[in-house]
This record gives sequence, structure tokens and C-alpha cells, in this order.
Amino acid sequence: MNRVEERTTKNEIVLLLHGLARTPCSMAKLATYLSQQGEFKIINLDYPSRTQSVQQLTEYIRQQIAQASPQTAAKVHFVTHSLGGILVRAYLKTNPLKNLGQVVMLSPPNQGSELVDILKDNGLFQFIMGPAGQQLSTQPTSIPNQLGAVTFKLGIITGNVSLNPLSSFFIPGDDDGKVSVERAKIPGMTDFLVLPHSHSFIMKSHEVMRQTLYFLEHGRFDIRGLQEINYLVTTHCGHP
Repeated sequence: MNRVEERTTKNEIVLLLHGLARTPCSMAKLATYLSQQGEFKIINLDYPSRTQSVQQLTEYIRQQIAQASPQTAAKVHFVTHSLGGILVRAYLKTNPLKNLGQVVMLSPPNQGSELVDILKDNGLFQFIMGPAGQQLSTQPTSIPNQLGAVTFKLGIITGNVSLNPLSSFFIPGDDDGKVSVERAKIPGMTDFLVLPHSHSFIMKSHEVMRQTLYFLEHGRFDIRGLQEINYLVTTHCGHP
């Protein structure tokens, strides 16, 4: 478990969860930004994404989160990338937090990914992505689609730029190279934002970091700021 604790004046925790086949290093820039620009205690969690199932990983992060003593904080927020969002949905399903604040998901496969449909039986895919990766299909019985609607304040940022045209060929509509824009959505979400970034590097974008902080502090994205810098693709739905 990696921690970044700077400028903490509020008794609020932000838990970061990286994506599949990634490490906390992928979230380090975002962690530093939130620590320096916000007033939170930042905890950048690690978990063995390639070797365990979603169910096992959910239990793993439950233990990690318990070590952070979330019950002592005024609010507990989550910021996730990709698979991390599915794990938080699974965690909150069975571990509701009375002091839950906001949740921001970056490029989450909330309805699965067509790439998993195609590759889940491929040996190389199984080796790289592990058991959890094989559980992220678009089938109604997949883990993401069995978790149901969210009941917490959730902001989703996803991308519409692909670095892999071959992958995008198999994904209907706009996508970030791994997840379609439509399949990042989930019933009950509070706010939804599409920015011109790819799946693997969306968390490195300054605008994504700024919008993440804004949602943590205000419970919505800063659409006025987007319009000022000519970002065009935005959608709002879910909770008022």
C-alpha cells in the first residue's frame, strides 16, 4: 500500500485503485496532484490484478481498505482506473460505507468489453490478464453486468481516442482502445464525461486530474471549464 500525505487539512481519505495489469505507479501522478491541489489523505492501493479473480481481488482490497481505518474519516472517496472501478462496485455492494463520499471512475468497463468476448479463451490473453480479465465480458452473466446499478455519487470519465485501430475494429461506436464509450456507463451514475484520451494513459491527463478533483469536491464535473477550453463531448445523467 503506497501513501502520499501532503497538505492534509480535512479528515477525508481518497483511495486510488489502478487498473488491470498495472501498478500504483500508473496512478502516482494523479495521487500527487490530488494531494497537492486538494486537502485529502491519499492512499494509493496495490493489488495482484493478474493472478486472482474479481471475487478474490474484492476481498483483497477489503483487507487493504480496512487497514486505512475508513471509519475514522469524515468521508471516504474512491478514484479508480479500469478494473479498479469494477472492484469498487463489488466492494461497496457488500461493504457499504456510511461515510462514503464521491467515486470517480476512469475508463471503467462497467458493462464489460467486446475485446474480452473475443480474446478470453486465448492463451496469451489469459496469461497477461489473468482470471479477472476473463471475467470482464459483455455477457449478461459477467461480473460487471451482474453488479447492477450504483446507488452512490459516481462520476465517470472515459476516452474516445484509441492507440490500437485493430482493437477498435471490434468495438462498436467510439472507444478508448479497450472499452466503448457506451459500455463505460452504468445506471445510477451522477455525471459522465468523454475526453480525447486513450484507455491506458487517461489518468495522466491534466484535465482528467482537474475534473477528478472537481468531482471529489463538488459532486459534479466542471462543464463550464470544459467549454472554455473547447472540450465538446459531455453527458450528464443519474442523480440530481
